[in-house]
Parts: sequence; C-alpha cells; structure tokens
Amino acid sequence: MTNPEIAIVMLCLFIVLVLLGFPIAFTLVAIGVAFGYYAYYQGGIETIADLFNNNIFYLLNQNTYSVMENDTLVAIPLFLFMGYVVERADIVSRLFYSLQLAARNMPGSMAIAALITCTVFSTASGIVGAVVTLMGLLAFPAMANASYNKRFASGVICAGGTLGILIPPSIMLIVYSAIAELSPLRLYAAAMFPGLLLAGLYILYVIARALISPEIAPKPKEEDVPNRMVIYRDLLVSFVPLTVLIMLVLGSILGGLATPAEAAAMGALGGLVLASLYRSLNWKKVKESVFLTAKATAMVCWLFVGSWTFASVFSYLGGHDVIEHWILGMDLQTWQFLVLVQFIIFLLGWPLEWTEILIIFVPIFLPMLDTFGVNPYFFAMLVALNLQTSFLTPPMAMSAYYLKGVLRSEIELIEIFKGILPYLAIVIFAMFLMYQFPGIALWLPDYLFGEYIP
Repeated sequence: MTNPEIAIVMLCLFIVLVLLGFPIAFTLVAIGVAFGYYAYYQGGIETIADLFNNNIFYLLNQNTYSVMENDTLVAIPLFLFMGYVVERADIVSRLFYSLQLAARNMPGSMAIAALITCTVFSTASGIVGAVVTLMGLLAFPAMANASYNKRFASGVICAGGTLGILIPPSIMLIVYSAIAELSPLRLYAAAMFPGLLLAGLYILYVIARALISPEIAPKPKEEDVPNRMVIYRDLLVSFVPLTVLIMLVLGSILGGLATPAEAAAMGALGGLVLASLYRSLNWKKVKESVFLTAKATAMVCWLFVGSWTFASVFSYLGGHDVIEHWILGMDLQTWQFLVLVQFIIFLLGWPLEWTEILIIFVPIFLPMLDTFGVNPYFFAMLVALNLQTSFLTPPMAMSAYYLKGVLRSEIELIEIFKGILPYLAIVIFAMFLMYQFPGIALWLPDYLFGEYIP
C-alpha cells in the first residue's frame, strides 16, 4: 500500500535508532521487516501459520539470495584479505620509515610520508579503519617524538586514512557498482585521478602549513638521518614490491584483462607471496587475516540485505516518490540539482556512515540523473569524494574515533576534530574542481573503454 507518511516515519526512526547506537545492519533488517509487514499485510489471520503469510518474508529471502549470488561482491572478501595480509606483513612500517627519510628535506616531511604511505596502503587495502589504526600506531608516535603538533599530526592521519574508500581498489566503489548497476571497471578508472588529486591537495596543504608555521612540523636532525645509500636501499625494498603488486592488480582491471573479482584473487595471492618474501608470514597472521576478512564481509553482506529490504519497503510505501517529486517540483537547473544532492549527502555524513548513505539514500537520486542529463559516472565520483566527509565530520567522524581508539589518552577527541577540519575544506574544493573540469573523472574511463553512451 502507498503511504508516504509511514515511509517518512520509517526513515526518521532508522536515523534515531542509529544515533542511539543500535547495530546498523540489523536495525535495517528489523525496521524493514516491521514496516514491510504493515505494508504487505493482507489481513485474515486465523492461524499461527497465517502470521508468516506475508510477502515481506519472501522479499527478505530473495534479497539475501541476491546478495549471495552477486558476482561483483565476490571481490570484496578478496580485496579485504589482501589488505589485512599486507597490514600484518610489516610492509607499511618499512614504507613509512623509508619515505620519511627520503623526504627529510621537505617541509613537514613526516606528514608527507604519512600521506603517501596512506595513499599507497589505501590502494592495497581500501579499509579505512585498518589504515587509520595502523598509521595511528606507526606515524603518530613518530611525529610526536619529532615534536610535531599533535592536532596537525592527527589531522594528517585521519584525512589520509579515508582515501581508502576513494582510491581503487575501493570497496565502496564495488558496492556502488552493485547498487547503481554501473561497470566497476569504469568506476575504478573514473576514481583514479580524483583520488590522486585529493591526495595531492592534502600534500600541498601540509607543505604550505609547514612553511607558514615551521614549529608545528620541525625538520629532522641531521644526526638522526642514516647514510643516503641506506635510505634509497630501504625505500626500494619497501616501496617497489608493494607498488608492483598494486599496479598488477589495478592494471589488470583497467586494462580489461581481469574482472575485479579475478584481480582481487590475484591480489590476495600476491599479498601472501609478498608477506612470505618479507619473512613476516606465519599461521597466526593468516588466521587473523581470514577472521577479520570473514567478519568484515559478513557485515557488508548483512548491510546489503538490510538496506535492500529497507529501501524496497520505503519505495513501496511511496517514500522515494515523495522525495523525487519534491526535488523535481523545484524546477532546478542541473548545477542546482547537483549542489542540492551533494549538500544533502554532506549533511547525512554528520550522523551516518558511508554505507547507510550509499545503500539507502543515493538510490533515491539515481533515477533523476537522466532528467537532469547527468553522467552517472561523474555523479558517482562526486558522491565518492563527498563520502570522504562522512569519516571527517563530527559527531560520527569514524576516522577520528579509530585514531582515538589507538591513541587513548595521548590526545583529546576534540583536538582530533579540530585537526581534520581543514581537510573537509580541501574535499569540498576538490569537488568544485571536478565540477569545473569533469575530465578529471571522465577522461580516463572514456580513453580506456570508449565514450559512455547511456
């Protein structure tokens, strides 16, 4: 039955329960089933068996089956496993140490090394929590010992750690491709330059800030710097193998030689080989990687099941139509539509994480893209950039909580929040640049796969 008022109540109840701390995936399932039971209720209950004679249970079953048989989602556990293996192989610590020495003559050298390490590790992982946590354990103590301003150091780690949901092989882009029914290959190609652009803007900001206020990022003492040949040797040993692995994975995808799932399988195997070469692979670390992969994959799958059930009921009740009619009734121009949608997504990032925004709210706007003549891959990149803010905007700001979780009493949460604020402005500036120059997102996929034709 169509009942838009109930749909809006359903949406508001979900947001309230999430803010109260209820598990997101199971909250989606519970609300979807409860309101779906009302939406699909046919009446005439005479026996206990009639209580379960409701289409919501069939819908939940079908959504679960659809998630399990989705070939695109196979890449998620494989990329996760690759990231967890690389994380536990001590490769990242070697890379950070080598980069900070190689960049020692640049302003804010340790911060630059942290950002580059985050960028490289993001391409091998795509797990924001893993990147922020590991860099919090590696880079923050090193910067604190070098008398870096703690607020400045925390902002660098939180912002750099969020690049994992944007730079391929991004788990978020795999999820987006499944939701929007877009090619994951084109999405990966479209995300390359925006991801590198954002990382580059972060580095430029760090350099400028260190030049203006040298006291927040002192240069290393000469006596702490080893021989130059040792630096270059360590950099080659730590950087080259990981870079080769990443290029093989991404190259096989962008070159059309492998699907994301096939490339992810190759990456997972490559991660094991790389860890073996560094002599840091043992049975305990493999078990930990498998366990964490299974845990994260289960979370993503249940999010899909819950979100698709929630979204189906919300749409059946008329919720999508209400929002679509509201937006279309404004008689907006294309740029106004894009600004409005991105502003809504930005506001949603304050209380919600990227998963809820992407799976529940973004599909509301997708059917309107044709009406406003918006390239879906360009729109996807605007959303991907915008979702960076969901990790950086209080009160949720999950990257800040990840960092606080490992640093504990070394820094106050409010100081981390203050440290990440400049990076919010940089993300918005990057979105403005991409709007002015759409080729940042669209040139590479058009070059590799031909011009997109709706």
